Amino acid sequence: MNKRFFGGDSLFNFPVIALFFTMLLPGIGLGSGVDSLKSAGADPVKKRLRFRCELKREATDRGTPDETTNSSVKADVFFYGVVSLLRLEIPFPDEKTDFEGNFFDPRLGDIKTRVGFRAIRLPGMKVSSFVELTWPTASPSSLGNGKYQASIGIEAAMRLSKPDSIVQTHKFTFDLLIQQVASYAGDPERKGINYTKFEFNLTDTWKKLIWFKLSGKPVIDWEKKANTGSVAEIEIGWIISHHFRLWLLGGKKLWGEGIPGTYDKRLSLAVAYQF
Repeated sequence: MNKRFFGGDSLFNFPVIALFFTMLLPGIGLGSGVDSLKSAGADPVKKRLRFRCELKREATDRGTPDETTNSSVKADVFFYGVVSLLRLEIPFPDEKTDFEGNFFDPRLGDIKTRVGFRAIRLPGMKVSSFVELTWPTASPSSLGNGKYQASIGIEAAMRLSKPDSIVQTHKFTFDLLIQQVASYAGDPERKGINYTKFEFNLTDTWKKLIWFKLSGKPVIDWEKKANTGSVAEIEIGWIISHHFRLWLLGGKKLWGEGIPGTYDKRLSLAVAYQF
């Protein structure tokens, strides 16, 4: 066997072990859901197992290696159980890293995997969590961070009450995300990664057909003595059918220079299909 992965430095054992359990956990979570659904006489696959595929194209003024013009593919599997989500995200950054990029000359970026856990319902809100691993797969490596990264995130979502002047066709929601990201191995010549990311999202959904979202995304970079940066984003989306979603996003930096997760400007178009 290759001793680089199955022996020696334990730092390199961790990604392999983590990926192994990433593949196993959804099956464990699904199993608990199957038993409960069978007892209720329901079809567990039809009722609980769902898939979602997303294609996205982003034009970005490069701020950091992982914020650049790219195309990406994201695949989600949703389960019933303690583990509720398995995600694989593969970015394909353009060789040209400016805003215009070059759609016909993509490269491989840093791949991400995520495991999400079943939301907990609290008075007036739902709280969910996830763990995520980022793999330094970018080729060339300059299009990625060159580091193995691990992160944990917590998200709270709540529905807001509407003023009497707002008709019942509108649904307002507020989401707060806190995510801690840190590197633990990889290219020793590349700088370490350690930052905390926040997201504040206010969404108005009209007639379950159109949504409009305002987002603020501040970041604290602990590698830079707690320097901060932030971007603001506006998103408009169309719920085409039960299966299809289409949305357009525009973003602009508010402050900060070279802070992870920030950029000068961004324009993205995405489509998702759920089945």
